Amino acid sequence: MVRCHAVFMVGNLARALTARTLAPALDHAISRFALSRSAASRARSPSEGLGPRERRDALEAIAALYDRPEHFDAPHTFFGTPTPIVPTLDPVRRVGSIEVEDLSWPSARETFVAELDPPYRAPVENRTARARLFRDKSARRPTLILIHGYLSGHHAIEERAWPIAALNARGLDIALFVLPFHGLRGSGRRPLFPGSDPRFTVEGFRQAIFDLGSLVRLLRDEGSPHVGAMGMSLGGYTTALAATTLPDLDFAIPFVPLASIADFARDNGRLVGTAEERNEQHRLLEEAHRIVSPFGRPPRTPRERLLVLAGERDRVTPIRHAERIAKHFDAPLVRFSGGHVLQVGRSEGFREMLRMLARTGVLQKAK
Repeated sequence: MVRCHAVFMVGNLARALTARTLAPALDHAISRFALSRSAASRARSPSEGLGPRERRDALEAIAALYDRPEHFDAPHTFFGTPTPIVPTLDPVRRVGSIEVEDLSWPSARETFVAELDPPYRAPVENRTARARLFRDKSARRPTLILIHGYLSGHHAIEERAWPIAALNARGLDIALFVLPFHGLRGSGRRPLFPGSDPRFTVEGFRQAIFDLGSLVRLLRDEGSPHVGAMGMSLGGYTTALAATTLPDLDFAIPFVPLASIADFARDNGRLVGTAEERNEQHRLLEEAHRIVSPFGRPPRTPRERLLVLAGERDRVTPIRHAERIAKHFDAPLVRFSGGHVLQVGRSEGFREMLRMLARTGVLQKAK
């Protein structure tokens, strides 16, 4: 008994040290890799090469393109109303009662800003929406759509990043959703979305919400009684945005979420000029992205089915991002000790999610 207690204490100590030291260090390294661009590369960028005055003028013009009252009062006027899809199904494998299949369907809507359409639609891979499903077809079960973070979207990686088998075992079907320009929708290079040009970022979220809405509709049409989403990092932002724009998302769990592109740009040294000029750019970046901001509208998903999960030592999207979303949603915030990549202690967050789904009738019971 004493030996078991000692092993338990050592294990807890190791987890605490990992959360306290390794998690922030790994987050810092990953953030530097994800954001790494030379000064010369930034100077060549049509957007990042602009000075403070040019940035101000460009951001004001971009906000004017999208900022229309109907886009906020009736989100479908901007994001569109998903139409029924007939996807191509490719069997992957079967594990017990769970069938794993890859879905693909056309994603060919024109951009809202016409002049962006040729460069935006040029990458052929992004014209096809993709998802991988893990379903028990012998039962009508709720479906949890999992949305990856920036630079990811590869099924082989996402299957290891999420506890899919455990969630299947607790009564949830799973769908891995691929964001625009990522994974099989990308060219193998750095994704075009999100980009330094806010218009590409806005159009990317517009496409993501339309494709996600199409998947939600398909899953419902095929018998899933409840469909919700849980996204990590950039996927957490997408999940929060979907909770404010899709009328039929039953539950939503942003996980270590990005909340503000303007905050991220400011915190990572992407703004230029004097302190006053950087503050102005931050404000204008918020306005340019407001059309696709989780804070642009109240949640449409029932508040009792909203939950936010965040790591105390997250250095990629610090916990204040999650706090902002939780406050806007009036939703519980579950904190765990780890970071963005080393998510030490996240299991309690998943348990709380299952309890929430059981409490609100999505799941019959959470084990």
